[in-house]
Amino acid sequence: MIKIDTSVIAKRIGESIDKISCEIEPSCLAALNEAYSKEDNPTAKFALQVMTDNARLATAEHRPVCQDTGMVVVFVEIGNNVILTGEVLQKAIDREVEKAYVTLRKSVLDPVSRINTKTNTPAVVHTSIVEGDDVKVEVMLKGFGSENMSKIYMLNPAQGLDEAKRLIVESVRTAASNPCPPVIIGVGLGGTFEKAASMSKHALFRKIGSSNPDPVLDALEKELFDKLNALGIGAQGFGGKTSCLGIFIESYPTHISSLPVAINVLCHCSRADAFVIDGKKEGEICRTL
Repeated sequence: MIKIDTSVIAKRIGESIDKISCEIEPSCLAALNEAYSKEDNPTAKFALQVMTDNARLATAEHRPVCQDTGMVVVFVEIGNNVILTGEVLQKAIDREVEKAYVTLRKSVLDPVSRINTKTNTPAVVHTSIVEGDDVKVEVMLKGFGSENMSKIYMLNPAQGLDEAKRLIVESVRTAASNPCPPVIIGVGLGGTFEKAASMSKHALFRKIGSSNPDPVLDALEKELFDKLNALGIGAQGFGGKTSCLGIFIESYPTHISSLPVAINVLCHCSRADAFVIDGKKEGEICRTL
């Protein structure tokens, strides 16, 4: 068995937060630049220019790219040949999140008392055990202007995929300018209530422009991408050609009596990072994804 101390994982997550709080994910920035180049609507084009200028300045001056510095969401895939040592992973991650947010806005609070935790903790940590000798980590800072526009539906089988597609398009149409479009959409199809929601969030880590390895889902993504952009919402709701930068779908087998559909909305400002810690190299980060 291979041992990896949780402090190694947590420290790298803290470094990711420092980076992505000030840098839009590269494929997202490229998509914004492309949207700007093909936009004819002058108001939408101006909005896209502001977005890209803001991204450039934030990176150059190492300042938050958005005033909503978000809630930290982490997906951790732990190889079955790995033993985590040190303190509990959640505690290790929260300690590094608190350090990373010393100079960032702290937005996390108790849902009942509404009292701020003053540390932006706890982070939302999803863990899973997979085959392998390493640990894969995906980190996102999720703003809530877009998170609040997310939806989940428990359809019955008779409603079928056509109703799921309609609801996905309708959710973006009714969200309109609220999530700071052009948006990125993650969809979870199937599983259970919580599995669909988790998949819809995890789908947002896909690179914009990438193809779904499942040809059926890939075709569905392309169909919905065209429908979402045909809505004409445009950058910041000003109209135009680009309402959606990308839509990514994950699926899972579900019960015969149900069709869960979760729609997670992300604004134009994707702040995400992914890396692998190789257990065979004594906790060395072997590659950034």
